[in-house]
Amino acid sequence: MTIELVPITVRELCASYEDLSISEEGITGYSGRLNIRPKYQREFVYDDKKRNAVMDTVWQGFPLNVMYWVRVGDDQYELLDGQQRTISICSFIAGEYMMEFDGNLLGFENMTETQKNRILDYQLQVYICEGDDDEKIKWFQRINIAGEKLTNQEILNAIYSGPWVTQAKRRFSKTGCVAYKIGSDYMNGSPIRQDYFETALRWICDAQSTTIKKYMGAHQQDTDADELWQYFQNVIHWINVHFIKTYKKEMKGVEWGLLYNRYKDTQLTATAIGEEVARLMQDSDVQKKSGIFEYVFDHDEHHLGIRTFDDNTKREVYEKQHGICPICGKHFEIEQMEADHITPWSKGGRTIAANCQMLCQECNRRKSNK
Repeated sequence: MTIELVPITVRELCASYEDLSISEEGITGYSGRLNIRPKYQREFVYDDKKRNAVMDTVWQGFPLNVMYWVRVGDDQYELLDGQQRTISICSFIAGEYMMEFDGNLLGFENMTETQKNRILDYQLQVYICEGDDDEKIKWFQRINIAGEKLTNQEILNAIYSGPWVTQAKRRFSKTGCVAYKIGSDYMNGSPIRQDYFETALRWICDAQSTTIKKYMGAHQQDTDADELWQYFQNVIHWINVHFIKTYKKEMKGVEWGLLYNRYKDTQLTATAIGEEVARLMQDSDVQKKSGIFEYVFDHDEHHLGIRTFDDNTKREVYEKQHGICPICGKHFEIEQMEADHITPWSKGGRTIAANCQMLCQECNRRKSNK
């Protein structure tokens, strides 16, 4: 890859700036010659504070980090690195926001000609790069964007850019996207940082026993992402059918797709599930409430983080037993013994001193294996 450093003024950068991203037509600048958001680029993620910091840097005449463009034709370019800074600058010049300059709240149109020229004449340092697609992507992964490290999914979107990624991102990667509207009660993360997209991919890849890379590679040139979208809707529908009452705090972030893959054909009524979930939510011995939603299908207590006996209770019971294991009748030091529920938690036993016995490690293992 060849690289040439070229100074570009803000005036040149913002000439004919146009943001048609809502209609999927992209964002352009530099008199229509710069594609500011190529397919491999991320959504705009700067908050107001970071966006304003970019403009304040320009206003003060301080240097911004260098940007990288790729030459893709005769005087035509794609923005490789610097999208967040570029949009911050161009959108201010386009009159999309106001901010404080030297204590005064101003938009670009409210400025004097001298103030406008102070910004428009600012010089950006831009490296113009030339190389093949593989070189572009590798360089893109290396340089990232200052202060906003790419997520794994954003990098994969770059590597497997094409019609399938474009269609999938419409549903999973936009602010207020349809995936967010139907799944936000159950999912963590941010659509624009690709968390919803990555989660849906991870779930469907589990169902198909493949990897995200292989799945994206196989579908890269598909003209739609209907399979992934239909699968995601099926997962959300399955949750809504089986869990009528929503426990927003506890349900958020559960690996619902993995549960759907394993238990979608299990014959359990919403009423039975609801009663068991409600009972477990009220059980103070259940420390990991989010594990309840898997427990109702396989009844593995490991999901629940059942409360253990504290050290004071262990010492109290040990002294009452005089250090004798009630199963084998031998004496042990407390460090050689383990606390055990006399009546198992699964049969209604509580984690209280009256239901505790101290067993030697060997006897406790034998009891646990029965």
